[in-house]
Amino acid sequence: MTENAWTRWPSKEALGRERRSAHRRLLAVVVRVLGLGALLWGAVAGGQDGWRAVGATAVVLLAVVVAWALFRTTLTHRLRPSLGLVAALLGLGGIAQGAGFDVPAAVLWCGCAVIALERLPLVVALPVDLVAFAAYALVSDNSWASSAALAAGLALGGYVLRLDAEARGHAQRMLAQERAARAAEAESAALAERARIAREIHDVLAHSLSAQMVHLEAARLLIERGAEREQILERVVAARGMARDGLAETRQALSALRGELTPLEDFLEQLVGTPDGARTTVTLAGERRPLPVEVSQTVRRVAQEAMTNVRKHAPGAEVRVVLDYGRHEVTLDVRDSGGATGELAGTGGGYGLMGMRERAELLGGSLRAGPGEEGFVVTLKVPV
Repeated sequence: MTENAWTRWPSKEALGRERRSAHRRLLAVVVRVLGLGALLWGAVAGGQDGWRAVGATAVVLLAVVVAWALFRTTLTHRLRPSLGLVAALLGLGGIAQGAGFDVPAAVLWCGCAVIALERLPLVVALPVDLVAFAAYALVSDNSWASSAALAAGLALGGYVLRLDAEARGHAQRMLAQERAARAAEAESAALAERARIAREIHDVLAHSLSAQMVHLEAARLLIERGAEREQILERVVAARGMARDGLAETRQALSALRGELTPLEDFLEQLVGTPDGARTTVTLAGERRPLPVEVSQTVRRVAQEAMTNVRKHAPGAEVRVVLDYGRHEVTLDVRDSGGATGELAGTGGGYGLMGMRERAELLGGSLRAGPGEEGFVVTLKVPV
């Protein structure tokens, strides 16, 4: 709901002195010094004797204290105290005029009019201006036309000061909102980065531990069947190799988070080149180019998961890996020719590809995994 412009106070940012430029602060000091000088000069020059000058000076100093209090009450948007202080200033102007001090009285009345327009709601500032200008016009020797012109000029000046202060206050609020938005954005980015790190470490550990579980489960089955020592030792050594590879992958993931990625093509060559009895080929299509870290890591994780599934469910099958650098997306296609079901096909919870699918969807991509014409097909598409 829009606040009524007539009853709205100028904002505290507009009335305060925070974030004012140096030239604005200097101008405000100069105006106040000139106003105080005019008051004191009128009090001293208009006095017939020393006591009258002392009394007029006391009135001037009291007016300064009242004006300072008025600035404080308007800053906190307290209407009744502000109106009381304005009335006190107008009354001091009347006292000064009654004592024959025309200049201090005129300065007080005109100052009240300008301050009211600058710092009070318009619904009360306009009556204050009317009272102040009427008092000045009644005692002034100027013509009504001159008094009206002076009143219009002072009113316009006070309103311009009000608009300038409100513009400054609006700029300060916008700056505060922008800083808050930047802080929230930085916090969100930090949370996203933490989630990314957690996801990377989770994927690495899940892949490594799953592969170790495959070999250890195979070793357990061989022991139960009374297999030869060499066969059991082969599986244990393979599990040990998986643990070593897991540590290497963890280091690689941390390097990737620091922006130190090995080329994706080299990674795929190393991945499929692991001796496991499978006949694997890697085909690259499209123009090679650097990929965003998140996209590159997703492709790597999906390739690892797909190869793990091949070794687990179709050992010895022929595997074709195709990495296609499209114009607007990168596609990874991993498919095997099928083969004898591995003895460990029932192990594991089946959550690897599900996690990869969720990871792809976070990047606006998709992952499809299912039976193909011959074996199993995993296809990842991620926009770049």
